[in-house]
Amino acid sequence: MLNSILNNGTAASVSIEECLVCMAVSLILGVALAWIHAYRNRVSKNFLITLVSLPAVVQMVIMMVNGNLGTGVAVMGAFSLVRFRSAPGNAREISSIFAAMAVGLAAGMGYIGAAVMMTAVVGIVTMAVLQMPDGDATAKRELKVTIPENLDYSGIFDDLFQRYTDGAKLLRVRTVNMGSLYELQYHIAMKDVRAEKEFLDQIRCRNGNLGLVCGRIPSDREEL
Repeated sequence: MLNSILNNGTAASVSIEECLVCMAVSLILGVALAWIHAYRNRVSKNFLITLVSLPAVVQMVIMMVNGNLGTGVAVMGAFSLVRFRSAPGNAREISSIFAAMAVGLAAGMGYIGAAVMMTAVVGIVTMAVLQMPDGDATAKRELKVTIPENLDYSGIFDDLFQRYTDGAKLLRVRTVNMGSLYELQYHIAMKDVRAEKEFLDQIRCRNGNLGLVCGRIPSDREEL
């Protein structure tokens, strides 16, 4: 199963049938990787096209340079230049690109079984991890409270946080309106989301009915 379907490692000895089989497998596995990456993830169509085509491209490059050291070094230099013209991606995008390149590498060397097995393992592990609970994300909020400059913000809402939340963390304090106001930014976890309005009304009474924003915590872009 893990043996190469190619009789010889050089590009000159690869038949058109073997090349087409490897390319078809690369494209099919590229579609599978694109579907895995899009599972519970926001992704652009351009990136999905990249994941679909990248294994086939790598597979053809590997077939052409196999056994030729000079050509391999030249291709490596060309790929290193592409890195400086690409935007940084998040952790999941980088892992998907590496998986697509590994699939193309295996297919280019004729190890079809290994490429299929790796795609299946990556898909199973990815979906299993995505099924794991990440806490009650619906109860987590980002809270921005505006208070007058003469009001000491140290511990001003601690009693309300203790009553309505399971935890609160002050992230940032900044001045607004020419320094006449402070804006406090918190991350909180509500004990009961149904009590959110009551909680905000209590804060409005405390900050003099100034600006107040409460919403979902924006997802962070994890870059490698």
